[in-house]
Amino acid sequence: MTRLNDQVQELLQEYADLISITGGDAFRARAYEKAARAVGGHPEDIAGLDAKGLQQIPGVGKSTADKIAQYLATGRMEALETLRAAIPAGVREMTAIPGLGPKRALALYRDLGIASVDQLAEAIRADRLSTVAGFGERSGEQILRGIDLVRQSGGRTLLDAATEQAEQVVAAIAAVPGCTRCAYAGSLRRMRETVGDIDVLATAEDSAPLMAALAGLPTVAEVIVRGPTKSSVRTAKGLQVDLRVVPEEDWGAALVYFTGSKAHNIRLRTIAVRAGLKLSEYGLFDAESGEKIVSATEEEVYAALGLPWIAPPQREDRGEIEAALRGELPELVTEADLRGDLHTHTDLTDGLAPLEEMIDTAAARGYAYYAVTDHAPDLVMQRMTDEKMLAQRERLRELAGRHRRLRLLHGTELNIGPDGGVDWPAGFLAGFDVCVASVHSHFGADRATQTRRLIRACENPHVHVIGHLTTRRIGRRGPIDVDLDAVFRAAARTGTAIEINSSPQRLDLRDEDVLRAKRHGVRFSIDSDAHSTLQLAYPRYGVGTAQRAWLTTEDVINAWPWQRLKRFLRKDALR
Repeated sequence: MTRLNDQVQELLQEYADLISITGGDAFRARAYEKAARAVGGHPEDIAGLDAKGLQQIPGVGKSTADKIAQYLATGRMEALETLRAAIPAGVREMTAIPGLGPKRALALYRDLGIASVDQLAEAIRADRLSTVAGFGERSGEQILRGIDLVRQSGGRTLLDAATEQAEQVVAAIAAVPGCTRCAYAGSLRRMRETVGDIDVLATAEDSAPLMAALAGLPTVAEVIVRGPTKSSVRTAKGLQVDLRVVPEEDWGAALVYFTGSKAHNIRLRTIAVRAGLKLSEYGLFDAESGEKIVSATEEEVYAALGLPWIAPPQREDRGEIEAALRGELPELVTEADLRGDLHTHTDLTDGLAPLEEMIDTAAARGYAYYAVTDHAPDLVMQRMTDEKMLAQRERLRELAGRHRRLRLLHGTELNIGPDGGVDWPAGFLAGFDVCVASVHSHFGADRATQTRRLIRACENPHVHVIGHLTTRRIGRRGPIDVDLDAVFRAAARTGTAIEINSSPQRLDLRDEDVLRAKRHGVRFSIDSDAHSTLQLAYPRYGVGTAQRAWLTTEDVINAWPWQRLKRFLRKDALR
């Protein structure tokens, strides 16, 4: 089931959004946003906490705690319901459109009566927005692009939410007596950044108990179809889950069939046909006699087609078949290969956990090195100062022996200004072990400006990693307009790594862009961008992106031993 913490986080975030929409106090809205993140990032279940216990969570005050306690006791949050009643649901949906936001959505509702996304699109095409203060000539075009972005992501689920749901289903089905195997397949197994539905496979002699277990899951809102070999349900959040039960001896063929993309599977079937064979979810057969050749394991199916086993993230028909035939499939980087994390935050800026807790969690992950990279002062709302940053550096030195095998690195996440400059002068930057530099503003600048600013950041000798390069937020904000190839060339030339930001809301760079960057000789850093201890587990998703882009440990700087990484961070040698 969805964590209660996550449910409450969503409610508090909605409350904060509605405060903004209705013109409420901005500071109050930010306080509830912070509380929402604090509850979502709290490592312990809040179910057993009363109002006093809730106030022990950093960022949760008395008023917020009272609202949470009311929800825990009654299933309702009256203050939220009051605000919901004041604003039509369609207006709330409009606030999610990139380029619009709460206040402008409310202005359109009050001035033009626009109460839905469809009405908004019609008003833009009729040029009605120009009569509302604050909407310029380009506003309509930008909002239409935002509407397209939201619609493109409609009906799809982010990778972390889909993974959590799939793992819960697999655990429940695997626990049913008589189930001998269970795993998820489909685009989720291929680590696509968003998922349309979840495919689960299982083996059992009697499928009925498995189908009953699926239908009886507490997250299931609707049983779409229930049969002896396949059942489909829809969760309360609208995610469809399909369960197929196959014979034990057909497990491998089914897993191949229901994992590969359509294009990959067509290529496999073509190879089979040319060899006088027939491939289906039931096995690999002799086309003439109908005799089953193999079906038990994926390895056997691929081998019978003259291929080595191909990792699920590569099954997209992007050259993996040709590489397999040549014996040139790379050994992909794995999560276990990562030796550290080079982009994380603490409660000194917008993180939720104190320095000590983040370090302890990093140590528990078995890392050899760990970088703390809180925000620099040009991101004004974080209220960073030279004194705060230097005090954190001193505290980090005091904690150096806290975990014997963990090397602590003091870093920062710099802000790349419109001209490509960063927050501090060279002398101050030289004191950091690692500097990540990211774009946090001026997202609408033209292509030439964005390209220049990122190239200049790469050329800064103190910038080691470019963070979340395109700035996208999946389904919420599109990428900036930038000449990626020019930036990749600059990164390769200057020895600057490009981040694969593992946050499921970002996954930036996209796997397609990582492939392009690799061709230019770029190195990568797979980082969590964690703002809580729970988010330190995010690299599993960044590794999925890296695998989809065929990266190896040679490509990923935080899969390197410390001494090699240390040389890279000096930016003083050809790489």
